[in-house]
Amino acid sequence: MKILITGGAGYIGSVLTPTLLGEGHDVTVLDNFLFRQSSLADCCQYERFQIARGDCRDESVVKPIVAKADLIIPLAALVGAPLSDLNKEAAQSTNSDAVRLICRLASRQQRVIMPTTNSGYGIGEKGKFCTEETPLRPISLYGTSKMEAEMAVLERENSISFRLATVFGMSPRMRTDLLVNDFVYRALHDRAVVIFEGHFKRNYIHIRDVVRVFLHSIDKFEAMKGRPYNVGLDDANLSKLELCAEIKKQLPKFVFLEAPIGEDPDKRDYIVSNQRILATGFRTEWDLDRGIRELIKVFTILRQSRYANV
Repeated sequence: MKILITGGAGYIGSVLTPTLLGEGHDVTVLDNFLFRQSSLADCCQYERFQIARGDCRDESVVKPIVAKADLIIPLAALVGAPLSDLNKEAAQSTNSDAVRLICRLASRQQRVIMPTTNSGYGIGEKGKFCTEETPLRPISLYGTSKMEAEMAVLERENSISFRLATVFGMSPRMRTDLLVNDFVYRALHDRAVVIFEGHFKRNYIHIRDVVRVFLHSIDKFEAMKGRPYNVGLDDANLSKLELCAEIKKQLPKFVFLEAPIGEDPDKRDYIVSNQRILATGFRTEWDLDRGIRELIKVFTILRQSRYANV
């Protein structure tokens, strides 16, 4: 297939792009290289790889490359509440408006597979799993803008949306500000972390399984299209304290404490059911323990803090 990935040099795109090339697809990446990353340099060996440096919000840039694609994967976004809050206008225009632009430019025959976030569930009901039928109640600009983008994508029908759990794992465009990545980095280098509101729960998914669910949906697109899917580890609906306990199993010197006062500005707290994606035949390969082992090796190499978004 001819595949266009906007934001293809980002955290997920830097793993997805070489994987799709390895599967024999033609891949064009549009990216503005906001973080001055060189994560796709090794992809330049492929004749089937094309790169466009530009802004996903610029119709004059987007229109001609959308026209050539069989499948469009809009990854370009200001990812996470902290980065979105730093530039609210850019977050809205990139996370939502740019996706609407793609939906307007793409024909009905062209396919769209879009990753969004399960943070749209906001604050869930205690002990009750969030399914794809659960009302979305985002509590951040980031969550709201991604929810709007998902609505635009699903309205065109020939599309799939993945509501990703909190992603973790190694990418050539590494991020240390994702929760699992951050806690493992601190456990290895600082050996301690202070946690605010440690009972807040989230779901998690390894970046390699995120890539695998894209491949899975390409193969099963006709059966899966027109719906959103939660994508996470069913055995990893964990509180922050439970996550730290899992890390401590592999780094015994790690000490974590819950602060008796203060609060986390991130109020997300929910557990998620991933039964819809499992019903399509998809199975994850990377559990939390395997991902932690990987990250320990990664952060033995990486010692700089420049790998975060903010």
